[in-house]
Amino acid sequence: ILNSLVPQRDSTYQQGLYFSDAKRRIDFVLAYHIKKHGSRKHAGRHGNNAISSIKGGQQLPGKNTDPEIGAHDLTADYHEDDKRLRREEFEGRLMETGLELEKDEDTKTPGIGYVKIHAPWHVLCREAEFMKLKMPTKKVYEVNQSSNFVEKINAFISKVTEPLHPNVDGAKVSNVKHLSYPFSREKQHLFDLTDRESFFDSKTRSTIVYEILKRITCTKAKYSMGITSLLANGVYTAAYPLHDGDCEGDDADQNDRKVLWDEWASYSVFYKYQPINLVRKYFGEKIGLYFAWLGVYTQMLIPASVVGIIVFLYGCATVDDDIPSMEMCDERNNITMCPLCDRTCSYWKLSTACATARASHLFDNPATVFFSIFMALWAAMFMEHWKRRQMRLNYKWDLTGFEEEEAHPRAEYEARVMQKSMRKEHKVKKTEKEKLTWRDRLPAYTTNIVMILFMIGLTFAIVFGVILYRISTAAALAMSPNPTTRSNVRVTVTATAVIINLVVILILDEVYGSIARWLTMIEVPKTDKSFEERLIFKAFILKFVNAFTPIIYVAFFKGRFVGRPGKYVYAFKSFRMEECAPGGCLMELCIQLSIIMLGKQLIQNNLFEIGIPKLKKLIRYIKSKRQSAQEEEEREKKLQRYETDYDLEPFVGLTPEYMEMMIQFGFVTLFVASFPLAPLFALLNNIIEIRLDAKKFVGELRRPVAVRAKDIGIWYNILRGVGKLAVIINAFVISFTSDFIPRLVYLYMYSPDGSMHGFINQTLSYFNVSDFQTGTEPLDPLQLGFKVDICRYKDYREPPWSPDDYEITKQFWSVLAARLAFVIVFQNLVMFMSDFVDWMIPDIPKDISEQIHKEKVLMVELFMKEEQGKLQMLETLLAKTKEGKGTENCNNHSPYSRPRSHKGSTTSLHSQNDDA
Repeated sequence: ILNSLVPQRDSTYQQGLYFSDAKRRIDFVLAYHIKKHGSRKHAGRHGNNAISSIKGGQQLPGKNTDPEIGAHDLTADYHEDDKRLRREEFEGRLMETGLELEKDEDTKTPGIGYVKIHAPWHVLCREAEFMKLKMPTKKVYEVNQSSNFVEKINAFISKVTEPLHPNVDGAKVSNVKHLSYPFSREKQHLFDLTDRESFFDSKTRSTIVYEILKRITCTKAKYSMGITSLLANGVYTAAYPLHDGDCEGDDADQNDRKVLWDEWASYSVFYKYQPINLVRKYFGEKIGLYFAWLGVYTQMLIPASVVGIIVFLYGCATVDDDIPSMEMCDERNNITMCPLCDRTCSYWKLSTACATARASHLFDNPATVFFSIFMALWAAMFMEHWKRRQMRLNYKWDLTGFEEEEAHPRAEYEARVMQKSMRKEHKVKKTEKEKLTWRDRLPAYTTNIVMILFMIGLTFAIVFGVILYRISTAAALAMSPNPTTRSNVRVTVTATAVIINLVVILILDEVYGSIARWLTMIEVPKTDKSFEERLIFKAFILKFVNAFTPIIYVAFFKGRFVGRPGKYVYAFKSFRMEECAPGGCLMELCIQLSIIMLGKQLIQNNLFEIGIPKLKKLIRYIKSKRQSAQEEEEREKKLQRYETDYDLEPFVGLTPEYMEMMIQFGFVTLFVASFPLAPLFALLNNIIEIRLDAKKFVGELRRPVAVRAKDIGIWYNILRGVGKLAVIINAFVISFTSDFIPRLVYLYMYSPDGSMHGFINQTLSYFNVSDFQTGTEPLDPLQLGFKVDICRYKDYREPPWSPDDYEITKQFWSVLAARLAFVIVFQNLVMFMSDFVDWMIPDIPKDISEQIHKEKVLMVELFMKEEQGKLQMLETLLAKTKEGKGTENCNNHSPYSRPRSHKGSTTSLHSQNDDA
């Protein structure tokens, strides 16, 4: 079914890429709804005179007409005619700028008309000069090579990695480069204009046309409307550049889109590098930078994954040598633990938690500390590597001197300003251009703060609800007569609670994304860039809190406020706060982190991205089968390129793609001490993600308008913030969540023989069962087969026979001091090492800085030669003028004609100088 949706191909007008004359290329397309009589149920009642029945805004009664239906149809016809008038004015203004238009309403898509736009050469030159587009000149220079040794290493690496390079033009590094210069009509002789059709590629042409579309306004209805406002008001339904041709099928013509489909968007080339230069050529710098960043991030995950696997294998290899877990598994110790819940739970043996203790050692071992330090340095190296890679791309893509100019105001902003100015017209005479101040936005800012705090509070409330579910479910399962159920209470409760958290996170992610967009819209930012940055900030805050709140609870709060036997802490005076397992909460943190991370990647990122486009495609196919006979007859016509592209999904920006990776980066770095395999799962996901995004951009989305950008914007600041936060969180995870610090304190301060023997006994306190509060003692105290007088619980407290019974011991304060000292030392050490790496590695590679300097020198030389050529030409003209003047003076014997002749020579000389 899905394969049957591949559009029919027609060679007419070269598959719809050109005007009807098959010469002028379509640079942009505007789509709009057209009303065809007879297509609507009641359209025939009014015919072409529907608008004539409206006079002065009042409806005239019709004969034998339902008033409600008639009013609805008349209103619809009025709006359609209003939209048509706005389109006519807008298109007329477009033609005034020099653009050439061609309409097509006889299409296979029922009810949709198209305006095809072509930019002639003189318009392209004019706009390229206005936009200061850097274009390659005729001047070609050789790129400086590194030293012989480095050059040999690079050549060897290039030869080894040759199978990994995509089979596209320009994939290999070239030693020559065209000197680029901002396009100028006065200096056209500097540029190679032998082939004007290919001088401005399709991406540049569409960018120029879109810049004109944003600049031109429609002034009807007393307020200004640009293309964005016309789209928002339904005057046009879509505005998009065309893809270069078909990408699927063996008979598709070879074009950049087809090459990208075969060499980039295919899962069979997952092991190859991305053709970043071709991606930039086809989609523009902004999208090219995103995929370049994603590629660098994925490559950097390889060493992190290798080290993470080594740390995990170290834990597996040393699990049998871990003395604390061996003591917990030794049944001869006969340690009886206090009940995990009131009444329904009974006493239990510590040896039953053997599996949990052994599993905890896989992630809670000395190598974990090393891995946390490594990942902090890895994050710093990744940031530096990306900055250097970004500078190389800026140099290669001629963006070194690019500065973003002030963007056009958004349509919503202009509408609000217009409303404000119209309100003031009757009060005060307008003296200056109106703009929105903080006073105008104060209600929106207040709403933003209140809503964001409410959403964060909602997240905390849901997490607290899941905590109550865990407590009540654990108590209920403890009452089960099935011994297997009772023995697996902790695993069952943890797994089900994590799944509930995952489902809630997936749902709230979509809700928070919509709320963040609404909150940003009511602020009415002036430009698209400001809108995007504010939206990103709000969405990231909400989604970050949503994803990591359950994990933060397990890492830092679970088991911290439980009290002690006989004096437990209760929520709502009935729910006893849950405790960590005897081996600590690190294992549960690992389970929580892994399930949420893998669930988000598999369900939200991959399943949604693959399944939803396929589902939409299937729905369009089903709708096409239900069309009327007339519409079916229209669809029998051959599809043009602009029609097939109209059926594709619109491009909504890179925010969802970046957001997905930022949350993943948080999973990889923030709690990596508890889950060393996180980089590995992120790597596997990203290998699929790159090809999945590529397939979506090439085959399932309309071609985006190319946007110039020299960096990834606010996302870089978010990356730096997450990297700094990761150092702090990992320090607290190692010191407070794991048993690393208590083991060190015991080993060097309390161990009688300098080993870990006796560590478990040292961390367990004694409790006299006679001290239970009334109504909290176990219902079945003889479940173990004997009477229990003393039970153990994990804490540093005095025994009941001590004068200070159940008070905190000195060892607790020693461990706490060591934990705080470790946090301070670890944080400052890692921060210093990260800053040292940042300082050691320059942001701009040395060879790139040399090439940029060389370009400046060559440009100066080029203009100096041009000026010298002009001076030589001027001297030649002056010399010829003098010779002509001397000859004229010798041949002329009339004294009265000399002044006139001299004056004429001077005038001629001035005109020649001007020409030169």
